[in-house]
Amino acid sequence: MNNIDGATQARIKQWLGDGYDQQTINSVKELINNEDQTELIDAFYKELEFGTGGLRGIMGVGSNRINKYTVGKATQGLANYLIKQLPDQEIKVAIAYDSRNNSDSFGKLVADVFSANGIIVYLFEKLRPTPLLSFAVRHFNCQAGVMLTASHNPKEYNGYKAYWNDGGQLVAPHDHNVITEVNAIESINKVKFNRNEKLIKIIDESFDEIYICANKNLSIHPELVKQQEDLKIVFSSIHGTGITLVPKILKAWGFKNIQTVEQQDTPNGNFPTVIYPNPEEEEAMSMAIKKGKEIDADIVMATDPDSDRVGLAVKNNNGEIQLLNGNQIASLLVYYLLSSKKDKNALKPNDFIVKTIVTSNLLSDISKSFAVKHYDTLTGFKFIGELITKLDGKENYLVGGEESYGYLVGDLVRDKDAINSCAFIAEMTAYFKSQNKSLFDVLLDIYVKHGFYLEKLISLTKKGKAGATEIENMMIRLRQSAPYTLGGVAVKEIRDYKKGEIYDLSNKTKTIIDLPKSDVLQFITVEGDVISARPSGTEPKIKFYCSVKETLRSKADFENIKKKLDLKVKNMMADIINE
Repeated sequence: MNNIDGATQARIKQWLGDGYDQQTINSVKELINNEDQTELIDAFYKELEFGTGGLRGIMGVGSNRINKYTVGKATQGLANYLIKQLPDQEIKVAIAYDSRNNSDSFGKLVADVFSANGIIVYLFEKLRPTPLLSFAVRHFNCQAGVMLTASHNPKEYNGYKAYWNDGGQLVAPHDHNVITEVNAIESINKVKFNRNEKLIKIIDESFDEIYICANKNLSIHPELVKQQEDLKIVFSSIHGTGITLVPKILKAWGFKNIQTVEQQDTPNGNFPTVIYPNPEEEEAMSMAIKKGKEIDADIVMATDPDSDRVGLAVKNNNGEIQLLNGNQIASLLVYYLLSSKKDKNALKPNDFIVKTIVTSNLLSDISKSFAVKHYDTLTGFKFIGELITKLDGKENYLVGGEESYGYLVGDLVRDKDAINSCAFIAEMTAYFKSQNKSLFDVLLDIYVKHGFYLEKLISLTKKGKAGATEIENMMIRLRQSAPYTLGGVAVKEIRDYKKGEIYDLSNKTKTIIDLPKSDVLQFITVEGDVISARPSGTEPKIKFYCSVKETLRSKADFENIKKKLDLKVKNMMADIINE
């Protein structure tokens, strides 16, 4: 271990000491004795930290891994923070878990630690989606909540999403303060693992109906759902929690022709039928799409393991089932909500929608056309949830979305909600079908009116400590040698969210960005194209979000304009990556 830095060696030594079980100690020794110490370094070179999605990592031994000790330590840190923030008060937390390997045991472990600290626990009896956890935090007036999940990450991962009393994920200052409390725990012996059974209350399946009824009250066109009750819907939970609630909510909404992908119905943390349990991936939705073709489905939907993201495929104008991307789904939901409410004279002066800075500007174009205010937040739905809470009672939240397949209609929860979204996507489909339009038709109508936005996400995976350094160096290079043209188009301005400033290249002026600091760079061209560079907060990736736009004069021009914009994205990204 001579080539390993002192801080990493200290963490390794700690994990060989008192408080860790023999199986863990033996596993650490195996890593030490391995000639290639890359895995040892990756497992111990840092402590897991809360990113945009909370605590997330590969399962295994080590301070940089998800295991009973890092989960226990995180829970003890959160418990310590709650007790300091709420002295002499009754504290309650809600806990849920998804279908991932070890999620159920981690959930029980979290309940053990909280109850051992004198905190009342509302623990879901069986696996349930993330949005139900967010709903439960508010329903039971809890001060916090924890969801055990790694969302859409590969099967080797698990994670820990921490929530505050508004049902939203931890944001500043709470996230940083909890990390401070976690880091202050110098010994694993300071973590209280002894369960207090008297403080643990079980949430059973009857709670599903409370959530479903609350959502059903948000329905805008129940009469049209009744007309289109035989809408052909295919749904896949991709071995996750969606199977527990999506079919239920669709039936409660009034839809009668719902077919699931049976091979993917059973929750399974190994996700045996897919490479990645991520509805953003075409491969993950392939079985659902196949079934959709077989029954000539109107829509095909699939959710990720914790059911906060939903993928969607619809019929295009050639009658083929085609995947939509997250920006397109969000745009359709925003258009449906605003146009439907306008038709019913239900839009209010204080209504607003929300998107993130890397989500399509088409959403803001749509909202402007209805004279509805829109807000931009940093990447991560927790910032949308934070804004909903901040404006609660002052302004009226309608819908929000992000390009990574996360949406929320109404403010029953403070996180993206694929259960709620599936119901509204189905209702939206029924609404437009009653007008003899498919969702693809409506999308093209939107493009003709507002311009054809083509968006692509390009991700580069860089694993381990070396990968993290490489990603950091890429961001440094882009800041120090910023491109002034992309694909032959001049860059108009550079937005650096880490510095908190906008640099206008035309007049060499700088203005302040009124958002918290974040490691994001945006290059905006004179033609309105946007390329955003951002290291992922939940995966070992650097992500490039590309958005280009051109006028679409008629639906017939769609394919030709698409080819032109695809080439434009390719040329622009060549300048970014090769700079």
